[in-house]
Amino acid sequence: MKSPYLPTGQIVNTHGLKGYVKIQPWADDPADLLDFDRFFIDGREYEVEQASLQKSMVLLKLAGVDTIDEAVKLRNKELLIAREDVELEEGVVFIADLIGLTVLADGVEIGKITEVLTPPGNDVYVVKGEREYLIPAVKEFVEELNPAAGFVRVHLIEGMESDAH
Repeated sequence: MKSPYLPTGQIVNTHGLKGYVKIQPWADDPADLLDFDRFFIDGREYEVEQASLQKSMVLLKLAGVDTIDEAVKLRNKELLIAREDVELEEGVVFIADLIGLTVLADGVEIGKITEVLTPPGNDVYVVKGEREYLIPAVKEFVEELNPAAGFVRVHLIEGMESDAH
């Protein structure tokens, strides 16, 4: 079952004396986090009073966090968003929903997605089974992506099998 929450960053520090926290975002674009009105930390919902960008970081002022002492208590905590608060474009899937999917090649299970690498250009699925594979997440190699049914059907070519075993 999919979690109703998605990790989206980590509180790495405080900012100023009035309870602001500095977020290391785990989004393709840090500005995406500015669109959310609420976040979840340790199961508790926090309303956003103010949000801004500072270089590649996000500064948040959360309701109820009004002093540096309160903000310090949140340092190193994971920041979550509610899945229901996110609208995805057609065909876009959360990385969290790819992890654990069964990967099929020529109708045979070759392993499960254990990680998704995000280098410039395109994502790469790390698939581990009896062997390890690095599969670019492009139409040429990903024939069918079906998270609802729990699988990905891929086309393998020479060189995708990793030396790691």
